[in-house]
Amino acid sequence: MNRLTLVIGNKNYSSWSLRAWLALKKTGAEFDELLIPLSRPETEAAIKAHSPSGRVPVLKDGDITIWDTLAIAEYLAERFPEAGPWPADAGMRAFARSICAEMHSSFAALRGGMPMNVRARLPGKGRSPEVDADIARVQQIWETCRNRAGEDGPFLFGGFTLADAFYAPVVSRFRTYDVAMSDVCRAYAEAVWAWPDLRDWAAAAAAEPYTIAEEEI
Repeated sequence: MNRLTLVIGNKNYSSWSLRAWLALKKTGAEFDELLIPLSRPETEAAIKAHSPSGRVPVLKDGDITIWDTLAIAEYLAERFPEAGPWPADAGMRAFARSICAEMHSSFAALRGGMPMNVRARLPGKGRSPEVDADIARVQQIWETCRNRAGEDGPFLFGGFTLADAFYAPVVSRFRTYDVAMSDVCRAYAEAVWAWPDLRDWAAAAAAEPYTIAEEEI
């Protein structure tokens, strides 16, 4: 069996890298991690050596290259089904895939107004009516999931799944910008932030020597 390699960007800023990294950690498989610092003169060439799209993350499995986060998640779910990447119930799986796809394609205002910055504390920054609408939609998703699966564990579908990996960067954003949440959403966010793999990522982000000026508000 090939040893997997995950190519990622800065842990402090790269939300899509975080999603793929958490998805891969969920499998329990050993893997090599290649971090390419973003927004540097050599970045484009370094990423294109691994990614046909010129973007991170990229998962490499022998001769197989997957360069989209949602595709990476589905590939890992197929390869490691025993890790429980998706909810066991078919209806819940469909719902989980739907909210991951929504995260993948939506929330542009939230991404632009509140870029992920794990080590920063910027209460009240980045707000606009469009950002507030995205925040409200995220909390609606979280509350819907928790109301359906609340007795099965603290995460969106009880146990930690790919859906939680996809929303973990939003948990980080809400922490950075001190976003007010309902009690249900706050409890969920606290459970995600306490997830050991996310704590490891946050510690590494705090120790990074890189700063990207345009990502700092």
